[in-house]
Amino acid sequence: MRIVVTGGTGFIGSNLCGRLLKEAHQVICVDNCLTGPEKNIKEFVGNENFTFIKQDITKSFAIEGEIDQIYNLASPASPVDYFEHSLETMHVNSIGLENMLKMAQEKEARILHTSTSEVYGDPDDNHHPQGEEYHGNVNPYGPRSCYDESKRYGEALIYEYRRKLEIDTVIIRIFNTFGPKMKEDDGRVVSNFISQALRGKDLTIYGSGKQTRSFCYIDDMIEGLLLAMNSEIEGPVNIGNPDEFSINNLADLVIEKVGGGSEKVFKGLGKDDPKQRQPDITKAKNELGFEPKVKLEDGLDKTIKYFRSLIEKES
Repeated sequence: MRIVVTGGTGFIGSNLCGRLLKEAHQVICVDNCLTGPEKNIKEFVGNENFTFIKQDITKSFAIEGEIDQIYNLASPASPVDYFEHSLETMHVNSIGLENMLKMAQEKEARILHTSTSEVYGDPDDNHHPQGEEYHGNVNPYGPRSCYDESKRYGEALIYEYRRKLEIDTVIIRIFNTFGPKMKEDDGRVVSNFISQALRGKDLTIYGSGKQTRSFCYIDDMIEGLLLAMNSEIEGPVNIGNPDEFSINNLADLVIEKVGGGSEKVFKGLGKDDPKQRQPDITKAKNELGFEPKVKLEDGLDKTIKYFRSLIEKES
């Protein structure tokens, strides 16, 4: 198939491009490289099935020829990035998404949009784990709202395009994902901890460390995206790993695996930071046959190896 991946130089996008190329699809990667480094796709350059278009999808552009599928992953996704690029985040999840919906309509292509677990905000105790029917507990006027609310708007926009224009769409709500090609300085907890430990620094924990997250290894996430795209499901559907760990648990694991003398240091918790995050993936299991296979410990080993290679290249 001929497949467009927006946000294709980013962490998840570049891994998706690699998987699609292995399956012998023609891949058109579209990204303005605002937060996704171009080095993530360096290995694909020269592949006759790979095309890179450096493009901001909030600006008008066209792709010649037929398109079968569109994966819309374009958006800053880590707090560091969307705090710095807040307006760009809101624009890409509204104007940019609408441009891709119009392209999907023109090309008669199925479009998968990556929403986020952040649409659930800071869930109350009655909605843990978070299922797709939960409408969330989100602050529309705060430091995280540029991301949370633009993703929520994006889901509403897709609903109307599907209802009124009969576009073939699917919405995926991505939960915490980690693995190779993450940026060392992206502010995500896994990359922060691994980078700090490998550099012999203490691990910075914001808040008590009792807040929880559920970590999905990148290979499992890509599998979930492919299953959703190649189904008839409309979504929204949660894709993630339901195994729940506290931030303290994660820090202890990273320190144990990396070795050295790193310790945990605690700082104040950011505003609106969720106290708990765990996906209910019943819908993904029943309708897609999705179930993550990579345990946190095994995924950390692979991710630590990746970051260690990056640090060794510096010296």
